[in-house]
Amino acid sequence: MVRPEKLEPRMVLLALVFGGMFATLLGRIIQINTRIEDPATIGRMTQGSISTARPTIVDRHGVTMATDVKTISIFADPRKVIDKDEAAELINAVFPELDGRDLRDKLGKKNGFVWIKREVTPKQQAEIHRLGIPGIGYLPENKRVYPNGLAGAHVLGFANIDNVGIAGIEKYIDSQGLNDLKGAGLLQSAGDLKPLELALDVRVTHAVREELTAALDKYKARAAAALVLDVDTGEIIAHVSLPDYDPNNPGDALKPDNINRLQVGVYEMGSTFKALTTAMALDSGKVRLNSVFDASQPLRYGRFKIGDYKGKGRPLSVPEIFIYSSNIGTARMALAVGVEGHKAFLKKMGQLDRMRTELPESSEPIKPAKWGELNTMTIAFGHGLAVAPLQATAATAALVNGGRMIQPTYLKRTREEAEQAAVQVLKPETSQMMRYVMRLNAEKGSATRADIPGYYLGGKTGTSEKVIGGRYSKTRLLTTFMAVMPADKPRYILLTMLDEPKGLPETHGYATSGWNAAPTTGRIVERIGPMLGLETKFELPQQPFPLVARIGAMPVRQ
Repeated sequence: MVRPEKLEPRMVLLALVFGGMFATLLGRIIQINTRIEDPATIGRMTQGSISTARPTIVDRHGVTMATDVKTISIFADPRKVIDKDEAAELINAVFPELDGRDLRDKLGKKNGFVWIKREVTPKQQAEIHRLGIPGIGYLPENKRVYPNGLAGAHVLGFANIDNVGIAGIEKYIDSQGLNDLKGAGLLQSAGDLKPLELALDVRVTHAVREELTAALDKYKARAAAALVLDVDTGEIIAHVSLPDYDPNNPGDALKPDNINRLQVGVYEMGSTFKALTTAMALDSGKVRLNSVFDASQPLRYGRFKIGDYKGKGRPLSVPEIFIYSSNIGTARMALAVGVEGHKAFLKKMGQLDRMRTELPESSEPIKPAKWGELNTMTIAFGHGLAVAPLQATAATAALVNGGRMIQPTYLKRTREEAEQAAVQVLKPETSQMMRYVMRLNAEKGSATRADIPGYYLGGKTGTSEKVIGGRYSKTRLLTTFMAVMPADKPRYILLTMLDEPKGLPETHGYATSGWNAAPTTGRIVERIGPMLGLETKFELPQQPFPLVARIGAMPVRQ
């Protein structure tokens, strides 16, 4: 038998050896998992992520349209990952959407920081944590969300995965010094920033979008757009361009059909431009409300001939030219002012320059390279000059608000602030005459299908042929309607636009504006009128246009 006392020294020595080995291994594990190999790298990434807080965006009534939520992203320090193949396999089991080969390559890098997965759910974070893989870390980030989805998409724009504004108001925010504050490390959460108040009304925007979607389907149009503008402040209350996208899925914004048609698209606005020509002629003093122009025969210029769609074949007064949408009469009024006078008028009405708003996306108008009498004649009735619908709407607002040109804005603005920036471009008397002819058009002209009882609307229809392959197409039309609400004391301009609507049996096969854009406008007004605080008055106002009453405008003949 071996005596126990003789085994004790050897057991102690063996225990010491193995104890030392385990202590060394344990120390190495602790060192690997606690050391900071490259504090500058991790620090920069952490600071960059935490500092990407953005201000909350709210509508004019305080409804949240964009805000930050806290989320977790997973990163790795490849130098701490012991078994890279096993780690890649385990992580891939939690995130099967990741490319396994790419993940293995990331973990094989020699630098100290690689992203594994951005913006994970709490469940996914817990699953990765339970794997116990050395070198895996979790970084808090801010994710931009848009609670109202599609509403106001083209205005809001979107932010990328790093919470940097890429388009719309989101990009505008970054341009106003947000990035400088981030770089200084002064922003840790959205609570550090004052919410940004938009002029948009979410309720109105939802209603406009629903009616526009219904019209898009009913008339089988390619696209549609609508805009509500406060004529006294220049605030854009609603802005809808279809098809649109959900800012929560910003990849859809890159689809060509999803452009912002109201500011990025430029179009020949058709007969809605006749309102500008009429105002120009009346304001010049060379044309009076009771002036008469011969529209009995087509207007010829060299080999070109300008005619009327369903013309009256007789001389027409200025109000008759407007409500019967006479190309001939409108062209003659423009010629009475002259080419240079016409160009100067459109210049001061903002139609010859790029429209600038808070949104960075906009387009330059398409103008004729050489502008002669023929150009003035065609531009007078909306052909030959392509502008953004927003800038045409802003100019029309000046025609009816007393003659003040006010720069449109997507931000909330008081009337006093607007007055300080307003520019008087028309005589108030001219503005009243324009309100008169626009109301007359709703009573007796092409806008009757938009005349909703109680709202005393005025407006102008517009139908333009699209240029396809360098030529005007008779079958592919852009129809627009510019509505004034109400006509006697305007508060809002509503633009409705349909791209390539189709004729229906109920429209007798016609696809012109009076048959689609005008009734669509009427349905929108019925929905949004109460939201905008427009009172319905079924008794017509007494003497709504006192100046016109004093002049004694000529009666309109059928």
